[in-house]
Amino acid sequence: MSQHHPKAEKENLDYIYYLVGTLSGLFVGVIVNTGFTWVLVGGLLGFLTALAFVKVLARGSEEA
Repeated sequence: MSQHHPKAEKENLDYIYYLVGTLSGLFVGVIVNTGFTWVLVGGLLGFLTALAFVKVLARGSEEA
């Protein structure tokens, strides 16, 4: 008898990229240490960098 396994869907782990980018940006903002505003700006820029990475670079590797 053959066993029928449902096709496993690939788990979406994009949130890890967003988390790492945001935390890295926040860390850089703390290191700059010119004010709390720059911590938030660093977090935002880190998140946007992670977003660009996921949408452009990481998606391109699936098609290859």
